[in-house]
Amino acid sequence: MVLDDVVSFDAGTLAMACTDEQRVAIRDIVITHAHLDHIAGLPLFIDDLFPILIEPIRIHASENVISLLEEHIFNWSIYPRFSELRNENGPVMEYVPFQAGQEFAVRHLRVLPVEVNHKVPSCGFVVSDGRTTVAMTGDTAETGSFWNYVNGLETVDALLIECAFPDGLAELAGISYHLTPSAMSRELGKLQRTDCEIFAVNLKPSYRDEIVSQIGALERGRINILEVGRVYEW
Repeated sequence: MVLDDVVSFDAGTLAMACTDEQRVAIRDIVITHAHLDHIAGLPLFIDDLFPILIEPIRIHASENVISLLEEHIFNWSIYPRFSELRNENGPVMEYVPFQAGQEFAVRHLRVLPVEVNHKVPSCGFVVSDGRTTVAMTGDTAETGSFWNYVNGLETVDALLIECAFPDGLAELAGISYHLTPSAMSRELGKLQRTDCEIFAVNLKPSYRDEIVSQIGALERGRINILEVGRVYEW
């Protein structure tokens, strides 16, 4: 998810999917958690830009995620430890740690990380530019704190909620701490507001058609399906 073409939230496909303009502009990447589908494009993105960077790529992440990246990815065995490297202009990557519940600035955005319920430590985010506010769960199963934060906001323009598996794989969803359409509907029952568009995200490609059909059959207000590659304006 790239906001305003300058800040990326997670980096699973960032190196492969961003535009040339985004590649030039993105220097801040905010990570929800360290599962591979959320970080796979991170080392490739930095590697591609290494010789031309005039400022470091800033990785905003929890201390836990930073430790995992250093231990398992940027460890000289899987990929170089970019936090130790420089080009002719200076450092090429730096970590900017955040703590859940403490708002921080990224470019022109204010970002509030909120702990969610996933298999590993993970955060959702509430992001605002002062005019528009977007809330995103990231990967999660049944959760509580996230909804408390979202319900307490003055306005929310868009809510992005994960829905990874169809109802027929509810057991797998439970084991891996993801949502199905039915579980997503129960989570949305905790949302005490009607002023935001709702988008289902992170649908597993193999089950996309089935998940979309099941979401469409839910007895609740319209839930949009976020389309990969489409530009949204809120």
